[in-house]
Amino acid sequence: MLRQQILANTAVYSLCSPERQRRRGIFRRLSFFFLAVLAVASLGVDQAEGREISGRAHVVDGDTINIGANKIRLSGFDAPESKQSCRRDDAVYNCGLVATEALRQLTVGQTVRCQTSEKDRYGRWIGTCFVNDLNVGAWMVSKGYAVAYRRYSSAYIADEEAAKAQGRGLWAGSFVMPWDWRRGKRLVEAPAANQTCHIKGNISRNGDRIYHTPDSPSYSRTKISEDKGERCFNSEADAAAAGWRPAKY
Repeated sequence: MLRQQILANTAVYSLCSPERQRRRGIFRRLSFFFLAVLAVASLGVDQAEGREISGRAHVVDGDTINIGANKIRLSGFDAPESKQSCRRDDAVYNCGLVATEALRQLTVGQTVRCQTSEKDRYGRWIGTCFVNDLNVGAWMVSKGYAVAYRRYSSAYIADEEAAKAQGRGLWAGSFVMPWDWRRGKRLVEAPAANQTCHIKGNISRNGDRIYHTPDSPSYSRTKISEDKGERCFNSEADAAAAGWRPAKY
């Protein structure tokens, strides 16, 4: 009787053993499948969220750097292009090179840390960068070397408004916004040196339209920026008719 029971159990085990093996094979395949899915999902998250890049920076222009093989477009602000000209004190200067040099001086010999988010259509990482705890974008905009890129970010609007109010950098003269310059817009030509500006129509920081005659104490130091809407008049009557008021002195 005992022998028959053992033989019966052996027969049952022999029948079940292939089934167990089949199930184990299915389980292994499912395990590999889920692991592969998790790996792909993890890769997708890393790509979407970007990564932190740090090291010594090579400055390309006023808003682009290279760290190793990574090209990074600093986000939230726009600097004048390398060949862009601006005007200050009736003189034209290359404000693109000024911005580039300012960024170079800020980062030279420093470890720059960038938190990137994604890549743009040119293959550049888009990121916010720091030198120690200093936000590079905030510094560039607050010093007037660049402007807030309002189309894409509101991060540096307050820095731009402060720079504009204090007449720093670009705001000390006249310039074309970098995005307009890339579309072909250029500064309005300054009046010829031999052109007489008898009445100077100036616009104050508060938006007041004030004209200065040669008798005004501020006449000689008043500069006309036509791209801001300032202009010369042939007479006080012309200035008054255009909405300007006389300077108080």
